Amino acid sequence: MKKVLIANRGEIAVRIVRACRDYGLTSVAVYADADADALFVGLADEAYALDGASAAQTYLDIEKLIGVARRSGCDAVHPGYGFLSERAEFAQAVIDAGLTWIGPEPKVIEMLGDKLEARRIAQKVGAPLVAGSDGPISSPADALAFAEQFGLPIAIKAAHGGGGRGLKIARHLDEVEDLFESATREAVAAFGRGECYVEQFLERSRHVEAQVLADRLGNVVVVGTRDCSLQRRNQKLVEEAPAPFLSPEQRQKIHAAARDICAEAGYTGVGTVEFLLSAQGVLSFLEVNTRLQVEHTVTEETTGLDLVIEQFRIVEGLPLSVTEMSEPRGHAIEFRINMEDPGRGFLPCAGDITNFSPPSGPGVRLDSGVTTGSTIPPMFDSLAAKLIVWGADRDQAIARARRALGEFTIEGVPSVLPFHRAVIDHADFGGQQFAVHTRWIETDFAETLEASARAAPAGENRLLRSHVEIDGKRVQIGLPQAFLQLLGQPQVTARPQAAGSERDAGAVEAPVPGLLVQWAVADGARVEKGDVLAMMDVMKMETKVTAPISGTITILADAGSSQSAGAVIARIASHSGAASPDADKPETLA
Repeated sequence: MKKVLIANRGEIAVRIVRACRDYGLTSVAVYADADADALFVGLADEAYALDGASAAQTYLDIEKLIGVARRSGCDAVHPGYGFLSERAEFAQAVIDAGLTWIGPEPKVIEMLGDKLEARRIAQKVGAPLVAGSDGPISSPADALAFAEQFGLPIAIKAAHGGGGRGLKIARHLDEVEDLFESATREAVAAFGRGECYVEQFLERSRHVEAQVLADRLGNVVVVGTRDCSLQRRNQKLVEEAPAPFLSPEQRQKIHAAARDICAEAGYTGVGTVEFLLSAQGVLSFLEVNTRLQVEHTVTEETTGLDLVIEQFRIVEGLPLSVTEMSEPRGHAIEFRINMEDPGRGFLPCAGDITNFSPPSGPGVRLDSGVTTGSTIPPMFDSLAAKLIVWGADRDQAIARARRALGEFTIEGVPSVLPFHRAVIDHADFGGQQFAVHTRWIETDFAETLEASARAAPAGENRLLRSHVEIDGKRVQIGLPQAFLQLLGQPQVTARPQAAGSERDAGAVEAPVPGLLVQWAVADGARVEKGDVLAMMDVMKMETKVTAPISGTITILADAGSSQSAGAVIARIASHSGAASPDADKPETLA
């Protein structure tokens, strides 16, 4: 293995580029139009355009990725996490092209990616499990029947999902139908398959996971645990290793189950086995992630391992660097630096970063995909960087985290830094009893965080493509529009969206830039303040649009249209006539 194609973007692409350099491999980046000037593109040894704007046109296009690998002379592909990292068909396509797939075998990805099959394996080896459906459910009626038999709450989960997408928690019978439809939509959008199943949901549970390494010589080793309970919208925000406040028995049970599940599945590579742990001590297997995790960094800091290099060693047929679990070295906490506004319900935000000043000093590590001047595009995940803090024990790690978060400055685009600063001082997180659980943010976190100023619209990053002849050979070139501006040529921009001539109390605005997935109400319907009117998809997650006042709604934008933040997509006329239903419909981007 000499040259690696990195089929990903952002901070994980930067992480893999650095591991390649440490291991003596050549790195090749690929990029969407919006990422042409991204940090990972400049750091890689080589970079190739994927000629497209959306994820579907770029990082999810298997044919394009394989084509670049062949054209650039790569002999291996690293998928990172997200995108195609857990897609068996991509792994198989890489292998069929004669390239090395840096990950587990396709059949194992398919087996464990099917959450129902993973449950069967867990059951076979005696791993702890809550009750669940025997197979995929076909309708909300099936979910209702399960809830009536086993009780609420229930989890409606994408059978081929992961990362919190396609996961909905139903706590009332009257919301099961809508949540089933929402889970199915998210599953189809994120994974291409909409099958869902249901299982009992452990209320106020912790999310605890085990990091597993398995080589091709039959060695399977658990190298530590992590706690990832601090989540919003079922996606993690803070992770730490080792998982704190576990009894020796709980830790042993997690290690044994994770090892046995991976051994039974014939797993090779770096993987994670996830569990839920209830407040009453009930432990239940959740799923297996057949890839590197975002939070792999805290395991690295507490074991001294480089998990990306372990992936390289495994696919080259070398033995693991460790043969048994050792005691963790100190304690590490990772804070995901997402471009989201915690004062507006963690709404993802796009725009240009005008100042990115990270902390440094003892015990501080930063894995970042951005710097000052970087653009956060609206079509990809909101994760931009990760702050990892290490200490000799948890108390020292928290103290260093408090200092590091205080030094961290990001301007231009809202970030979750205010939330992290509040959490590090909260008694539920830093006290003598760990009271955090997976819904803690939505239920127990009572602090009101101030909404950030809305980010200015991101600069236009589209590439203008044309062809030129070089020595008689036709070659495609792509020029950033800023280059044309330097030459005094007018820039070509997308049609702006109208936001209404005057803002009024009845204006229903798109809270984020993204796709208007569907309307939950009909044109002309009577709605009440706070009702869910529509769903928008932004950075791969669904966001609700709610009614600002009560009255009669006039829909101004079509489902399936792209919207900018603040665009008026409907108006509500109150009985007093405060909002006009006769305004012209705004232009939208097709």
